[in-house]
Amino acid sequence: MTTTTHWTKKHIISLEDFSKEEYDTVLNTAASFRDVLKSRTKKVPALQGQVVANMFFEPSTRTRSSFELAAKRLSADILNFAPSSSSLTKGETILDTAKTYLAMGANIMVIRHSHSGVPLNIAQEMDRLKTGVSIFNAGDGLHQHPSQGLLDLFTLTNLLDPKNPRTDLLKRKKIAIVGDIIHSRVARSNINSLLTAGAHLHLAAPPTLLPNLFADTVKSEHKDRLFIHWHLEPALENADFVMTLRLQKERMADYLLPSLREYHQLFGITRDRLLLCNPDVKVLHPGPVNRGVELSSDLMDDERLSLISDQVTSGVAVRMALLYLIGNLKQETNPQILPTV
Repeated sequence: MTTTTHWTKKHIISLEDFSKEEYDTVLNTAASFRDVLKSRTKKVPALQGQVVANMFFEPSTRTRSSFELAAKRLSADILNFAPSSSSLTKGETILDTAKTYLAMGANIMVIRHSHSGVPLNIAQEMDRLKTGVSIFNAGDGLHQHPSQGLLDLFTLTNLLDPKNPRTDLLKRKKIAIVGDIIHSRVARSNINSLLTAGAHLHLAAPPTLLPNLFADTVKSEHKDRLFIHWHLEPALENADFVMTLRLQKERMADYLLPSLREYHQLFGITRDRLLLCNPDVKVLHPGPVNRGVELSSDLMDDERLSLISDQVTSGVAVRMALLYLIGNLKQETNPQILPTV
């Protein structure tokens, strides 16, 4: 499969400024790498000689492992950062840490941090220094998680048309997003991507996790396709897809919910509740899942209904695509040719 693409983004910080064409470029490129992952070799020399630094200042299993595997499949060299054994414990600043990896030859820095804005600040510093280094936001505070939003987009469109996943497939599809929306960077990224794709989004959560003002965060041209619900049933009615979000137990100290049991009774996704949806409904969750809270355990393990495993698999192909696109941006004078499988 050979595909010509055009890409201009040096950094990937947020999906707020992604165009429909850029989403389709990612989907098209990810489809090519999905085919690579299914081949015998599973590896291409697309980033051979480049160094990818995984700088995770916040705990992660899925995202970090997925980025590492994606970089390895592209033949890049990997530098892994562990904050507990780094010079941060001795007073080194985050920017100085980034400059240390720059001095080691990093071409791409994948950064995850619990504070919003850290990846952007590092990107601005790298640009000020004219380093040519690309910054990839792997999740920052309550701001954005762009690769998760893109892999969810790919999971949905790949299900609808594996040969040609594209944003048009989601036009007028009803998608319910249920859970701890106010604290979710995943929700913000998915809202950006799915509304741009033309989907109708129905957000459902208790008022403490979904203030009415949340609708003001989206672009004006998308507001007629975003709906806020403080009860679950209207969001699920005739839904084509249901995306549940992790209920962040660490937030319970803020008395945002009476109990996890009550949350599951009111907003937990079960087989009975899915009867309100489209008969072909599928369920997604970015993980990790609190079994019996956001989703009933049996539903999570049902491959006929759950796309959770597909999301994990999609994550490697999508992150390969994104690393490839920003890693090859220097070759602006030549068309980018994806590997032939």
